[in-house]
Amino acid sequence: MSDTLQPVQIQRKPRPAEGSREPLSADEARRIIRAAETALLDERRMLTADELAALAYVPDASVPSLAALAHEVRLAWCGPEVEVEGILSAKTGGCPEDCHFCSQSSKFDTVVKATPFLDTDEVLTAARETAELGASEFCIVLAVRGPDERTMERLLELVPIINEETGLNVAVSAGILTPDQAKRLADGGVHRYNHNLETAKSYFPQVVTSHDWTEREETCELVRQNGMELCCGALLGMGESVDQRLELLGQLREVDPTEVPLNFLKPMVGTPFAHLPAVEPLEAIRWIAMFRIALPTVILRYAGGREFTLGDLQAMGMTSGINALIIGNYLTYLGRSPQEDLKMLDDLRMPVGLLSKVI
Repeated sequence: MSDTLQPVQIQRKPRPAEGSREPLSADEARRIIRAAETALLDERRMLTADELAALAYVPDASVPSLAALAHEVRLAWCGPEVEVEGILSAKTGGCPEDCHFCSQSSKFDTVVKATPFLDTDEVLTAARETAELGASEFCIVLAVRGPDERTMERLLELVPIINEETGLNVAVSAGILTPDQAKRLADGGVHRYNHNLETAKSYFPQVVTSHDWTEREETCELVRQNGMELCCGALLGMGESVDQRLELLGQLREVDPTEVPLNFLKPMVGTPFAHLPAVEPLEAIRWIAMFRIALPTVILRYAGGREFTLGDLQAMGMTSGINALIIGNYLTYLGRSPQEDLKMLDDLRMPVGLLSKVI
């Protein structure tokens, strides 16, 4: 973790993602939101792709209504509890992949430099601090294409120690897996494995060229086949269109994750995406709501970029479908204090609890 890494300072401009349709009228938006409410809350069914696409084009003035529906969907399908997670960058920087948003790539000239795997005491200290905050999940994150044998041995050593000493469920994010590695991690006690799709298959070549989208999809399938819970999320604000965000929602439905971390791009100096504009706060609320409405059963987690993107609207995000959050610091930059997040949950009367995907 680097305290010195700073995001690019961007003047916000009202530039939502481009779509293929014109925004709906206020009357059309009310009708479509009411129809979605009936489907999700009364008929208890998932929306079709066409129904979701219509919701993506409600006008800005209707976004609070869309968010209110998403909150009701979250309560009805998942309950009131919020899951809290801490993450630790146990091996930072030096990644050989060229994900254009990532300051940990060795391909780009950023202030994040390669560091070795943290020792056991350092990892345990972070896990204990996470447990003291009331979290139920602790994720070990590694900046690698995929784990080599030495990394596998370290992970399989750490996971049971953390679980036994803290009681936390242990998740891992270590890149692309082989079938044997997925089985060993599952057998070794890994509760969830994180492997984000990040963006739609059609847009992925604009984001990463050192591996393809299918490799990510295959790892997601291996995770589920071996009995681990799949954590598979998105990063919005990389230049993708509205239609590509809708495409991603369909693809997330297909890989069937337990958890979906929702990230917003925080442009970092030295990366190819340093020039991109920040996602507007209201646009972020729109897509938090869209992710909940499209994926009513999942644990939808506030993840990277929320402070930067939403600012004072973070509490509104919690009432737009979010039911989990990462507290404390992120992989390469500082988040807000855990106490602020816990106070926000207390103010919203949202109990902290252990979640699993709704079957």
